[in-house]
Parts: sequence; structure tokens; C-alpha cells
Amino acid sequence: MAKSLQDVLQQGVEAGHAPGFAAAALTPQGEVLSAAAGARGVDNPAPMTPDTVFWIASMTKALTSVAAMQLVERGLLDLDAPVGERLPALAAPKVLTGFDSAGAPVTRPATKPITLRTLLTHTSGLGYDFCSAELARFVDATGVSVFGPGAPDIPLLFEPGEAWQYGISTDWVGQLVEAVGGKGLDAWFEAEITGPLGMTDTTFAPGEAMAGRRASVHQRLDDGSLVPIPFAMPAPPYFSMGGGGLYSTAGDYLKFLQAILAGGGGVLRPDTVARMTANQVGELACGTLTSARPAKSRDFEVMPGVPKGWGLGFLINAAPAAEGRAAGSLAWAGLGNCYYWADPKSGAAGVLLSQVMPFADPQVLETFAAMERFIYGV
Repeated sequence: MAKSLQDVLQQGVEAGHAPGFAAAALTPQGEVLSAAAGARGVDNPAPMTPDTVFWIASMTKALTSVAAMQLVERGLLDLDAPVGERLPALAAPKVLTGFDSAGAPVTRPATKPITLRTLLTHTSGLGYDFCSAELARFVDATGVSVFGPGAPDIPLLFEPGEAWQYGISTDWVGQLVEAVGGKGLDAWFEAEITGPLGMTDTTFAPGEAMAGRRASVHQRLDDGSLVPIPFAMPAPPYFSMGGGGLYSTAGDYLKFLQAILAGGGGVLRPDTVARMTANQVGELACGTLTSARPAKSRDFEVMPGVPKGWGLGFLINAAPAAEGRAAGSLAWAGLGNCYYWADPKSGAAGVLLSQVMPFADPQVLETFAAMERFIYGV
């Protein structure tokens, strides 16, 4: 099967979906697969290998969510306590209500507090400017950088708990873990998550050896071609570590998914995993991104037509998906077109990594769907 998975990736490379892919998967039969195809970049002819290092961007969010829930387990955090008690910058949030005749933002004080639960479920009201036209207008009017090294001072898009909006919520969860855990997020991960799980190639700051295995980041042009672009995350510590700062490999991230499927893998209790993997947002529409910055992201809807919820860190499909995953599966992605899923019912999981911008590239998603169908034999 490993050779066949490599064939799936090779077909994607030959179709021009990406210069190269790396993938790892756990089949419903319990077999671990690892494969790679293509090159590490159009500017780097080195063969893509299973141990190639990728910036996994928002796939970081799941690990940061686990770190927060470890603190909940230890009684150091409460899911429903106002986080402003630990993070003063979130103590008095404001809601964006519009713009005045001069284009200046108009805000009002929020009437509800931001809690850890609303941060983990992306119902805090905090957004990203690349998937919120209102926040993009705010950023353009004020010059605030959502992706800068420091915490951005941005308003909420709605009262906490009233809607779902993808954004910088998990970046703040990372700040909360540092404030309560008493150490940097990188040190917490090493001691409590990546170290215990043997994820030796997952880090915020790749050393020289890992840097030599990195894939290049690319931008897809309007004609479909790919050009390399300079990219590097800032050296830690920085604000967006918890939301998107990790580098990793496909095999390392699969170890994390295996731990979740195993009820915590020793880093969480099974009852905590059950809470994290249950829908926490009721009937709120979630999982869909509408692009406001086309160079960063296209419109994105996971499993169109399938009802979805959000747990404490994961997207959850409420019905089976056509490619094979069962209802109750977990998923999300990273901005450079990195994707994963984990299916508790069948025990299957998969990770596909590329480095292509903008996000939600239909060609990379085609390869991801082909990989999932192969794993399930669909």
C-alpha cells in the first residue's frame, strides 16, 4: 500500500498540483503508511522525502488546544471563566459595528466576556483579515497587522458565543498557556506534547539539520504556474506561535493524530479527548471561509453539503463524507495547503503536506481527496 500511496502523490505532482507532496496515513486496518513524491520546490530539485519539513501553519492549532486542555485537566484553567483575568488585553473587548463617513472604524464595548471555550471553538468574535471583509477593512484603515510579532489590537466581529468566525483565537490560547503554564509555548510543547509523543521533527524553530530538509513555499499564479516565494516564521517568542507557528513532518503529525485516536496517547485523559472531539457550537454554521485576501486564501468549504460542528480544537463532520471518513471525524488544515483528518470510528487518519499559496488550492485539494479515497478503498 505504501507504494500505491506514493503513486497517488506522484499523479498529483505530474498533474501540476504541487512541486512535491509528503504524506502519512493510518489505514482502517491499522497499517502506518508514509510516502513522498516530486521535489522540495521548483527552486530546489532535491527529492521530496517523508522526512521533508513543512511549515504546517494552522495545523498548530490542534496542539495548542491540547496544551490548554492539559491545563484544564490540572485545574489551572476553566473553560468558561473570562480569559481577561489572565490576559488583560482581552479583558474589555470591543465589537466592530461599522465605519463612519471618513472610513474610520466604529466600535462598542462587548457585553459578554471572551472565555477559553469561545477561543477554542472560534466563537470569540476574533477573526483573520484574510477571511473577513469587515476585518480586512479595519486592518486597511488602521494599519494593524494581524500577523505581526506582537498581539494585534483588533475588535470582535460579534459578541462572544453568537457566531463562528475563523481567526486569531488560538493565537490567544497560546498566550494563555504561557501565562498560566509558566513557560514558553515551545517549552510546554516539548515537555508535555511533542516530547512525550516522540515528535522529534516538530518545532517552532528548526535547527540547521531540519532547515536543510525544508520544502520551499510557492505562490500559484493566475496561469496555474508555481513560483517560489521567500518565507520564514519569526524566531520565538511571537504572538502567532499557537495559531500557526509550527514546522513539522507528515510522519510526526500522524503521531499526534494517533494519540488523539488512542484517547490521548498519554498526554490527555480519554474523557478530555471526548470533550474536545464533541461538537461544542450547537447549530452554528462553521468550517467555511470566505476569502478577503485572494493572495492568501481562496474560498474554502470543507465537505460541501455535509453538516459540520466544531469541538475544542477540531472541525467535526456530522455525516459521512464521500471520500470515506465517517461521521464524527476530525479535521483541519494549514495555510500552505497542508491538510489532515482523523476518524475515530474507523481508526483511520491522514496527513498531506505541500507548500502552496493561496490556501484552499483546488488542485492540492484534488490530491488530498484522492489520498483519502485510497486510504478507505473508495
